[in-house]
Amino acid sequence: MIGSLLVANRGEIAVRIMRTCRRLGIRTVAVFSDADRDAQHVAFADEAVRIGPAAARDSYLRAEALMEAAARSGAEAIHPGYGFLSEKPDLPLLCRQAGRIFVGPSAECITAMGPKIGSKLIAEKAGVPSVPGYAGEDQSNVALADAAARIGYPVMIKASAGGGGKGMRRVFAAAELVPAIEIARAEAQAAFGDPALLIEKLVMRPRHLEVQVAGDKHGNVVHLFERDCSVQRNNQKVLEEAPAPNLAPAIRGKLLQRGVALAKAIGYDNLGTVEFILEDGFDEPWFLEMNTRLQVEHPVTEAITGYDLVEWQIRIAAGERLPALQPDIRENGHAIEARITAERADQGFRPDTGRIASYAEPASIRVDSGVRAGSEVSLFYDSLLAKAIAAGPDRATACARLAAGLREFAILGPATTLPFLIDAVEHPIFAQGKATTRFIEDAFPDGWTANRPHHRLARAVAALLWLESQKAARPNLDVWNSLAGFRLLAPAGGVATSRLIAEEEDGATKLEVRFLPDGRRVVLDPEGGIELALRLSAGSFELSFEDRVLRGHHAKADGRVRLILDGETFTIGIGSEARPAAAAGGAGAGSGAVSAPMPGVVAEVRVTPGDVVEAGQVVAVLESMKLFTSLPAGIGGMVADIACQPGDTVQAGKRLVLIEPTPT
Repeated sequence: MIGSLLVANRGEIAVRIMRTCRRLGIRTVAVFSDADRDAQHVAFADEAVRIGPAAARDSYLRAEALMEAAARSGAEAIHPGYGFLSEKPDLPLLCRQAGRIFVGPSAECITAMGPKIGSKLIAEKAGVPSVPGYAGEDQSNVALADAAARIGYPVMIKASAGGGGKGMRRVFAAAELVPAIEIARAEAQAAFGDPALLIEKLVMRPRHLEVQVAGDKHGNVVHLFERDCSVQRNNQKVLEEAPAPNLAPAIRGKLLQRGVALAKAIGYDNLGTVEFILEDGFDEPWFLEMNTRLQVEHPVTEAITGYDLVEWQIRIAAGERLPALQPDIRENGHAIEARITAERADQGFRPDTGRIASYAEPASIRVDSGVRAGSEVSLFYDSLLAKAIAAGPDRATACARLAAGLREFAILGPATTLPFLIDAVEHPIFAQGKATTRFIEDAFPDGWTANRPHHRLARAVAALLWLESQKAARPNLDVWNSLAGFRLLAPAGGVATSRLIAEEEDGATKLEVRFLPDGRRVVLDPEGGIELALRLSAGSFELSFEDRVLRGHHAKADGRVRLILDGETFTIGIGSEARPAAAAGGAGAGSGAVSAPMPGVVAEVRVTPGDVVEAGQVVAVLESMKLFTSLPAGIGGMVADIACQPGDTVQAGKRLVLIEPTPT
């Protein structure tokens, strides 16, 4: 057995790998960039080694720095996790040269299956059919355009070297192709160091299915059943489950047989996943790609099989035979995983950043997390914060347990997808097991927006929390006569009021808080009054109103009150009438201003002062959390000012380009 292991990754997967190592008695070594000095995975490891500056290309993507860290710490083995260098042959080759163990497949397997173009040729030889498309060596725009025309629109552009939704674009017409190619190439180069693309027929209503396979160095190959990962946003998975619901036995048989056949064709020697796409209503699964690493969604397979897949990886890498052969591998029950990311689901899943002010995990379900209270969510890395995994004897139970667990989960700071995930899990399409990759469009055709029936109540709670924070900040003053906007309506011990302003993204609301002698409060807004009582503890509260009791979490940061109430998340600025609150959202830019919609790094500026542009023309490109966003001109006119240059780090709302409208 391996005695010490370096985890060449960060975040939740690094912590998850270390948990298995701790159980097996293996000493762990973390690596960190300057942005991650105080990260959770650094604190969890037995030792940690700095590997470079914040940008991934200067730290986590430097194979030499990782090998040097392993040498300095004396680690016998390196586990790549997923993402970063996990699907490149660099680390296993360097480990082989240095006499260290790479906890993953051989460099030869990675090289064979890493590029999507090459993997499709191997699949064809193994008798595994692929999605019709173009995977040629000619990568010119002309060749790709010709291929798209032959395949027929719509098509999907994909980065050959990677996954995770990066370097992927849907194209529905020839006029959209070249701009989509340019963005996909840039994302592929930035994320994987390889700009090569392939083009496939876009399957309009597919299910995304995958087979978990495992092989050892003794020629044994098995599957650990399949997963359904159809619920996606921006080509990245959101909800994953095992086994796949409503899957005909004949289709399931094809999936499992083809997954094992492909793994055997290349002598696969660790854990991997063979991904397929199935057109809704058809019975022929097409091969997409093979991920030669541990998948983000591996916990659902662990839940239904009872195996620790990281332990399997370690034992296989150490030269042991598979812990179980096919006749002994059984499935039991159902499991579903939800990826919790730092994103604004109500704004097209725009990434968000900042410090986590409050964090509390549900006790009822499994959580794999890489953050805690105080963690900084950086624009340099992926937006994944944690994964919530619920299991049960059947799918309905797993769904119910997951929804309940998500309601108990509290992350306050950057926006998260928790409210969206609750709505998604409870939506009839998902609940019935009928989701395709178009689930979000089908379930929320106008885009997801938060359903917040407790909005008025939350605003009232925010007002009381703010008043309490003012009292705590000035303990030597009586809160009732120290607040601006306060006045006595009765003798001491009688009714008093405080007048406040609540600032939210949709505007400001005047509030009046009346303090009753028995400890109750009445908060009046334009719709009337809400009578309630609040009991506070560290980071949480208990609310009594209308003979009901609700519990929630709260934090005060950036001059705003953040709270979660019954699964609903709120960010509300509160201030006295004399000293208004800071607005909860940034001021809108003028029609000629092109501003950063999220924190990020300026990747391109495509105009210069004096240029004449048309409305809709891309003037800049922003990179955030490994994704590129094109920023178009809102109006036609002349470029009057450019307030950024490539490489600049900018915050959300920062004006990048100013356009003067064309005179009419």
